[in-house]
Amino acid sequence: KMDARFVEDGRTHRERMLAGDQYRWDPSLLPLSIKCEQLFNSYNDTKADDFESRTKILRELLGAVGADTVIRPPFRCDYGFNTHIGARTFANFNLVVLDVGRVTIGDDVLMGPNVQIYTATHPVEIEPRRAKWEGALPVTIHNNVWLGGGVIVCPGVTIGENTVVGAGAVVTKDLPANVVAVGNPARVIRQIESQDKPQHQQQEQHQQQKQQP
Repeated sequence: KMDARFVEDGRTHRERMLAGDQYRWDPSLLPLSIKCEQLFNSYNDTKADDFESRTKILRELLGAVGADTVIRPPFRCDYGFNTHIGARTFANFNLVVLDVGRVTIGDDVLMGPNVQIYTATHPVEIEPRRAKWEGALPVTIHNNVWLGGGVIVCPGVTIGENTVVGAGAVVTKDLPANVVAVGNPARVIRQIESQDKPQHQQQEQHQQQKQQP
């Protein structure tokens, strides 16, 4: 018996994708894909000093983008509207976001060159994969995370606030806040101690401790 996840139910595959269900490529998805590619190609063709055009295009391309966020071209994504980025975030060259599902990136996030963020998944089961079914799992990267160059973030992952991920790491599972993680698969090698945190965060933590009974 066919798994119910892979049974047609009268919805378009665009509707299935937007609902977070298994879907297959069909013509209803083509306008979304074309619009996204046209926008990121325009973005990547901007002149280095044309900050106004870059900001305008990003606001049209992405679901949300905060003030003073910078993405250095080239940048590519699947649909754009599923990617939400906070303020003062910086991404170096060659950021790739496969945003079939929602990607949430917080404030003050740093991303080195060649970072890749994936939400897209495919069935492990042989026949549904051959039939080109696919799905997505959301990715969340909290405030003040630093992803080193070449980091890959896999579908369904959440990375906690202030965490640092070393260059080349492959993040296959959630990472807690305030840790350093490296390797493939990424593993936590140490906590980020209070002396590693910015002074304002140390002050906030001290105030919270004083207020506790």
